[in-house]
Amino acid sequence: MSRSKPSLPLIAEVNPKSPISEAYKVLRTNVDFANFDADIHTVMVTSSRMSEGKSTTTANLAVTYAQTGKRVLLIDADMRKPTQHKLFGLSNRYGLTSALSNNSELREVVLDTGIDQLSLLPSGPVPPHPSEMLASQRMETLLERARESYEMVLIDTPPMMAVTDAQILAAKCDGVILVIDAGKVKKEMARKVKTKLQHAHARMLGVVLNNVSRSGADSYAYYTYYGQ
Repeated sequence: MSRSKPSLPLIAEVNPKSPISEAYKVLRTNVDFANFDADIHTVMVTSSRMSEGKSTTTANLAVTYAQTGKRVLLIDADMRKPTQHKLFGLSNRYGLTSALSNNSELREVVLDTGIDQLSLLPSGPVPPHPSEMLASQRMETLLERARESYEMVLIDTPPMMAVTDAQILAAKCDGVILVIDAGKVKKEMARKVKTKLQHAHARMLGVVLNNVSRSGADSYAYYTYYGQ
């Protein structure tokens, strides 16, 4: 399938040596360090609310992982407002919802992004009950198949404060990255999101702060590792 023009360039692909791309590589490295004493194959990326940069972060992180030679699958689980197919210039006619509703094989709905080692499972048609689909046994089975076929699975999910979708998926993933717009999101909202993730027994890998007022090359994004 040929790619149409992406909605926005993926900086990690078009300019892998840029300061912004380096910031995504730092994020990748920190996730790998978090993997030191545990197997982390499925990482969910979410935010507190819309327009904080979670989808862009997920896509560029996926690119940087593929650049290391790992087999990577990017899943767009934001069924209510899918974005990843636009970022890669691909079709959203079939995808995650198709696999879950029709019980299709993973290989039947995964798309080639045109980037070596990186595949995309787009969201697919918007379903009437996204939360129920994500909580289903079919979703569990799909993630197991993804773990068997890919070395890293990155999942783009809806904002935590908007719907329950991300909280449901957090319990099914090996780790969670939270993306926060430092210029707009108040600390209290960030605390509420962290509490929701804790209730889901999610393993927090860290936080990406976007739009941080910092001088130098890393002014675009800053990664904070929670640790214990």
